[in-house]
Amino acid sequence: MLEKIREGSQGLAAKIVLGAVILSFALAGIGGYLGQTTEQPVAEVNGVKISQLDFARAFENERGRLEQQFGEYFEQIASDPTYMAQIRQGVVDRLVQQELQNQLAIELGLRVSDAQIKQAIFDMPYFQIGGQFSNDRYLQLIRQMNFQPDDFREYLREEMTRDQLVSAIAGSDFALDSEVKQALVLQQQTRDVDYIVLDKEKLKSQVTVSESEIKDYYDLNQDQFMSPEQVALNYIELKASDMELVDPVTDEQVRAYYDENQAQYLEEERRRVSHILVESSEDAEAAKAKAQGLYSQLQSGADFAELAQTHSDDVASGELGGDLDWIERDMMDPEFETAAFALANVGDYSEVVESEFGFHIIQLTDLQAQEVTAFEEMAAELRAELEQNAKIDAFYGKQEEVRELAFEVADTLDDAAVAANLEVKTTELVARNLLPAPLNQPAVSRVIFTPELLEDGVNSEVIEVAPEHVVVVRVLEHKPAAVKSLEEVTEQITARLENEKASELAKDKAHTLFAQLEEGKSLSDIAASESLEVKSEAALARQTYAVSPALVSKAFKMPHPSEGASSKAMVELNNGDAALLVVKAVNLAEVTDELEPQQKQSVTRAQVNKNYLALLSALEGTAEIVKPSSFEVTEEN
Repeated sequence: MLEKIREGSQGLAAKIVLGAVILSFALAGIGGYLGQTTEQPVAEVNGVKISQLDFARAFENERGRLEQQFGEYFEQIASDPTYMAQIRQGVVDRLVQQELQNQLAIELGLRVSDAQIKQAIFDMPYFQIGGQFSNDRYLQLIRQMNFQPDDFREYLREEMTRDQLVSAIAGSDFALDSEVKQALVLQQQTRDVDYIVLDKEKLKSQVTVSESEIKDYYDLNQDQFMSPEQVALNYIELKASDMELVDPVTDEQVRAYYDENQAQYLEEERRRVSHILVESSEDAEAAKAKAQGLYSQLQSGADFAELAQTHSDDVASGELGGDLDWIERDMMDPEFETAAFALANVGDYSEVVESEFGFHIIQLTDLQAQEVTAFEEMAAELRAELEQNAKIDAFYGKQEEVRELAFEVADTLDDAAVAANLEVKTTELVARNLLPAPLNQPAVSRVIFTPELLEDGVNSEVIEVAPEHVVVVRVLEHKPAAVKSLEEVTEQITARLENEKASELAKDKAHTLFAQLEEGKSLSDIAASESLEVKSEAALARQTYAVSPALVSKAFKMPHPSEGASSKAMVELNNGDAALLVVKAVNLAEVTDELEPQQKQSVTRAQVNKNYLALLSALEGTAEIVKPSSFEVTEEN
């Protein structure tokens, strides 16, 4: 994490990152948040309050990031209040850490100058039009974020100062070769292990679940057995690609379109040229005289390529005999271009030409004349383009008809469908996350599950799902989320309780067998008595995926076996099984004296991350931090 921050904290890259964050604020639609104020802060750090305004900005930025990451599934995820509460808490924790970093930066005397802030703003691509900073665009975007220019500059100053702090910490950390070697020895260490697994599935025959246990579990955990909210829908779908043209595109229209747009089918003249350059930065007169001398040699029959290789100050092209490859209009210096495009025949060369780079002699080595793509080659493509344009025009006309009729006759889609020659489609009762295409998009589901559609039964507005592709929906039936009946979930509860009881049996049995193992009974004898299989792993590595992660983790936490005795443990596995584990030997890795750069970089990065997290933990440990147990932040649906 920190390495990425450090790498991105300098120069233009940092400014672009900041710009991306800023733009995400601008586009996330957080105006509803930013216009609100509250006296209750979300946290207080050493007397400095973190406002709800700061939280709203950070929370909406995180929400936007998650929407990009999860796409259409985010709405389903966001419907879980526990998950969103964790997201909010995570945002608060980050804001606290940022404030601690701000305070440390001030204490250390770190600062970002006004000139650096100004340059960062100028360099952000989101404030540019045509590659140039636009003050109007800058003001427009920051106002969308509810920033005044002074406030925005201070916000940037804090961001860049924190980057400066992170860069200072990361840049000053290092790992000695001895530390790297020690870390590599640990990372590459392997262990020889034996283990047996007590599979809970094989113990289920010993488990019984009573009806009262099922009923008690159901009563105590009803929130786990909710049926999702469901809707049955009517909808119509209008797409430009499906539009039928009343009047087909004629050959005359295609020809006229070609004639009107002939410039688009023009392939500009290209020339391949070579040159000999004599730079004039030190003595222009001497440079001109030298160029004139080379020109005289060409007139006397000298080879152009040889003179370029020997005398041109453009070393790169000189090695290729002066070749500059193909050029087109507006690519070169004006004086150079005028002379190059004045040459009539391949092999001709110009007189001495002066440009801002010095004095040139230019030779035409190849010529591609201006060409126009013939109508016959373009006709099919142009017809398809005209038909598409006509369909789009017809689409927008029909869309407006649909919009008006869906609004005027709000209790049915039939009128709008007849006007646009569309079919009214119907769905069965379906949950939000199982809506069929093209309704399975956040833009549509948000509208469907609004009170207007659910309670009033009216038609929706026209909803765009893709360019020139819209739908209108209406809710036929709404089934709210509800607790499933006991009969519906009995089988599910039974399986869950059986798993839990079997898992407890496996753990109890493992404890009993582990006591035997500690008393001196061998793992193979225990396995034989219980009809279990002893599995062995020679040279078990930390990164292996062939063995349960819980076993691997435990194996590398256990002490080295002593001489004549192995190291033993009982392990509870993540799937509810239990295991007995024996470490027989520890195999140390051999690390050569010459370390590879990647190895040192990896270990150093891990150490930097560890030290940085330790710093944050230390700052939190010595700070006075107050986090209210709950706070209100109004969200827009």
